[in-house]
Order: sequence, then C-alpha cells, then structure tokens
Amino acid sequence: MKVADRNLRATIQDRGNIALGASVHDALLPQAKWPIFCCPEHCKPLIDRDAFLECPEGEHFPLSQGIPRFVGTKSYADAFGAQWKRYRLTQLDSFSGVPITEGRMRRCLGEELWANLEGKHVLECGCGAGRFTEILLRRGALVTSIDLSDAVEANQQNFPQSGTHRIAQADILQLPFAPRQFDVVFCLGVVQHTPKPERTMAALSGHVKAGGSLIIDHYAYRFSEFTKSAAVLRPFLKRLSPAAGLQCTEEIVRLLLPFHKRVRHSRRAQMFLSRISPVLCYYQAYPELNDETQHQWALVDTHDSLTCWYRRFRTRSQIERTLRSLGLTQIVCRYGGNGVEARASVPSHQALQDGAKAGL
Repeated sequence: MKVADRNLRATIQDRGNIALGASVHDALLPQAKWPIFCCPEHCKPLIDRDAFLECPEGEHFPLSQGIPRFVGTKSYADAFGAQWKRYRLTQLDSFSGVPITEGRMRRCLGEELWANLEGKHVLECGCGAGRFTEILLRRGALVTSIDLSDAVEANQQNFPQSGTHRIAQADILQLPFAPRQFDVVFCLGVVQHTPKPERTMAALSGHVKAGGSLIIDHYAYRFSEFTKSAAVLRPFLKRLSPAAGLQCTEEIVRLLLPFHKRVRHSRRAQMFLSRISPVLCYYQAYPELNDETQHQWALVDTHDSLTCWYRRFRTRSQIERTLRSLGLTQIVCRYGGNGVEARASVPSHQALQDGAKAGL
C-alpha cells in the first residue's frame, strides 16, 4: 500500500472518530435556516427536549448518537445498514482516489444544477455511508441526509453533523418535514429497493420546493439480470441476519473474485463467468482502481445485490410517465449508469396548487 493511501485512510478514520461527539443541536445552527423537523404523523413542528424530539400531539422521537430516529429498530433495510457500517469508507471518492461518485452525480444533476449547488438545501434520501454526501458538501450544499437504516451512524462518522450537514434516520414514505421545503431532493441507488417505487417517487417529489429539482435513478430491465446465479441465491441470503449475510457474501467474494481477476482482460470470459458467479466486480468498468479497492467494491456490491429485500425494475418510459403523472416538468430521463437516470422540476405554480388543495 502506498504511503499516500495510508495517510488518506488515517485522515478519514480520524474524522470519523471526531464525529461521534456531534449532535443534532450542533447541526441546527440558526445561520443554516434549515427546514424544521416535523412529526411524520401529524406534520407539526417538533420540540427539542435534548434527549428526544417531541410532537405537540404526544409523539416522541429519540436522539441516539446525536441523530434523530423517526423509525423503529427493524426494517427491510437492515442489511444495508450492516453493509455501510462495515464498509463505510469503500465507495468514497476521497478513499479510492478515483472520482467515480462525482462523475455519476454530475451526470445525474446536469451541468446547470451541478454548477449551482452552493447554498441550496438538499434532501439526500438513502444516504448510506455518505458517498454522495461527500460530494454535495464539497459543492457547498446544505445537506440533510436521511436513511431508513442505521447506516446514518456510518454517515455521521464520515461526515459529522455541522452548520452545513445534518442527519436523521427516517422513512422516505414518512419524512419528518413539511411538504415543499427543499431546493433539491436527491435519491440515487435507492428507489428500486423500496416496496413500491411509484409511491416512493411520489413521496420524494412532495418535498421539492416549487421551482426545485428531483434527482433519481432506477434499475432497468436487463436480460442478464434473469440469467445469473444471483437471482437464485437472493431469496435465501436476504432472509439471513445482517451479520450472517455479511459473512456469507464475504466468503463468496473470497472464493470467486480471484477467478474474475484472472479473466479481467477477456470480455467474453468475464461475461461467461458472471453467469455462474454472483460476484460483482469492476475490473473492466473501473480498471483504474487498485487491487485492494477492487476487492472492497466487490464486497460491497455483491452483498448489496444478494441481500436486498426488494429489487425492482422499470423502463425509461415507465419512469418518465410516473414523473409526468406527478406534475413534474423539464423531465430528463434516459438510460445510463445502473439503469435509468432521471431529473425533473416542480413547476413554480405548484406551491399555490398545494395551498389551494389544503384550503390555505
């Protein structure tokens, strides 16, 4: 391992240790003018009671490790939580030294929004350990990161709550905010793993300000998806405990990744091997990654693929049709990345329509 690599790992590790002392109180600084936390059930502003947030209607939401928790301890995303706590550094651009995440984000945002993120309130849904959080903060956005799982703890270790970043554990379908509070709602790598993607997209769009932007992606139908061994293994592995799932997928990668490495220069051999091996690897997609990082990425994405509870697929036209049905405009929807990538805007008159519907 290069000295520079060791230094980078040490820097991120130090930053993570400091983050354990951060709290929601540090994040809610007046100058940020954050959209306030509201009760997911009653949509009323919450009162900060130090150890918990309280709804005027009597609901209580605990603060654990300085993070507001708006969900219970168990969910279909538990395997993702274990995954990101185990591999919290792996997919950070600052860790790999390769701008893979930055390139993906820039493509999905589009050049205009990419150039104008500074000072915008961004709701990052499904934040995981923070691969996108890192780039959003670097671009000067005011970031609210949420995740259904306890991956929020890994996110906080990597990127402490501050005057430009706050974190909450919450469900996309019951977000703890009033409607139409964010300039950008950003959700990559998530919608396809929810029970009903169309319902998820509707919930996300409801938190975009009039004139703001929704950024999503989604798996697309691919013939190879139904001809690989992962489809056979997933129904069994996803039912394991998070710890057992991690152990099992790590053993699969340990045994099979060397074969992928041997045939990395032959596209035909790699395609054949991928039919019988469930390991996801990036020797061809990202040849610039060193061997250690290739191994780490294979661990993360193989576990992701084999233990996710929901794995939905949609066509480009289906995604576009859903966005149009939600009243979004300026829709850009195309195949790319992991399937379909889309961005759209909420019309400037939407806030008035919402107010009229609510009798305001």
